[in-house]
Amino acid sequence: METQMGDSTESLSKILSSIQQGDVAPCYLIYGEEDYLVQEALNKIVGLLLPPADRDLNLFSVAGGQESIAAICQALLTVPLLPGRKVILVKNTTLFQTRKVLPGLIRRIREALEKSPRQAAGDFAQFLKLTGWKLVDLRDDGWKRITAEEWQKTVEGDSGEDRESWLPKAVELCAEEGLETAAAADDWEGLAKVLAGGLPPGNHLILTAQVVDKRKQAFKQIAALGKVLYFPQVKGEAKQKFLLLETAQEFLSRRGKRLTAAAWEAMGGKTGFDLRDSMGALEKLAAYTGEAAEIGVEAVEAVIGKSKADTVFELTAALVEKKVPQALAILKDLLEQGIHHLVIMKMLTREIRLLLYAQLLLKSGKLASYKTNMDYSRFQSSVFPAIKAWGGKDKEGPGVLSGQHPYVLFRLLKNAGNFPPAVLVGHLESLAQMDLALRSTGRDPQLMLERFLMEVCLPRTPGAKAYG
Repeated sequence: METQMGDSTESLSKILSSIQQGDVAPCYLIYGEEDYLVQEALNKIVGLLLPPADRDLNLFSVAGGQESIAAICQALLTVPLLPGRKVILVKNTTLFQTRKVLPGLIRRIREALEKSPRQAAGDFAQFLKLTGWKLVDLRDDGWKRITAEEWQKTVEGDSGEDRESWLPKAVELCAEEGLETAAAADDWEGLAKVLAGGLPPGNHLILTAQVVDKRKQAFKQIAALGKVLYFPQVKGEAKQKFLLLETAQEFLSRRGKRLTAAAWEAMGGKTGFDLRDSMGALEKLAAYTGEAAEIGVEAVEAVIGKSKADTVFELTAALVEKKVPQALAILKDLLEQGIHHLVIMKMLTREIRLLLYAQLLLKSGKLASYKTNMDYSRFQSSVFPAIKAWGGKDKEGPGVLSGQHPYVLFRLLKNAGNFPPAVLVGHLESLAQMDLALRSTGRDPQLMLERFLMEVCLPRTPGAKAYG
């Protein structure tokens, strides 16, 4: 598979070809936001450099953030225990980070909080190292003492306005993992001198990183002495699907398997076509189906199971149908999955706002062709194109509906009639008041969310508050 590398000077295929021809660089840096591609590139390079039988004794691996330059230098200068090549691997190194990478690091932490807590904790340890803040000082609401001015001075490019939605969770995750702070790296100059002076024949350094500051001297020296591979995050649903399809086809081809169209769509509905999640699902499916060449939708349902998106859809469906027991049971399921209460509130706010936009669209008179009893096929062919064209001219308010999947929009318009606009506005106000109460008091989030769901599903008691 040939992957677009952004600003890297080498492609993966070219580097692999050079290694196969015996032209091996003293060091390699593989970095980028696409974790799966970084790991795949690492596996392929190590696979060419070291036979599996030699890796127990000739592969020296350390975790980033905890690396010791002195130990790395010693390993680089020591001849291998077995004849042949020796690889010193530093995964997720922080050597190339400065405060300039903090906004990107924060985005990674936020995205990983729910689906990859251990990764989020590790990233937050790096965040602490770069900012100089101590975990012990941020615990027990200590993070609230950081003023807006101090935050913006330390984390340039991030306003910090929404840090309440992720910072408390990140602090606790880091404490649970026992990561007081990422260990400070030793003097980079020592490693630079070792690399510049030449390594013993057959010794090689490989580093992986999530984010780097290319202005840092360490990065420039590695780029000059070795090879750099960059895997930027692919943005846009169409591009993400294409990259996943390309990566998945290579994976399945190596195993003599194929995924049916129905199975592909079913898997995408559960993983959101996220590259890392989807490839992890494919690995499970390949193992589950054994010698069978075809992977069908039945295997997807059996192996991948219910996703967070499935559960959220069920929650909103229960709300629309005003089924209190189901809504409360699904809320409990989400919380037991480890979904943070603020994330659930954000989901609810988004769904209610979309219902409100759907109501406003129905009342605007712009959907003359829409009928409440029409089926999905007719809606998709005659109504959705008009919404798409109209929404392209108006990206505010109801205009955002044009960016929704046609079936999602079909259901929104069907369900919007169950909620008058004034009622939906009232629900949004309740969520805003509940958000404020949760951030400023010690009230039980689950209890408050349960009260809100009952407010939506049941006739509202005069004067009652969901956040009370």
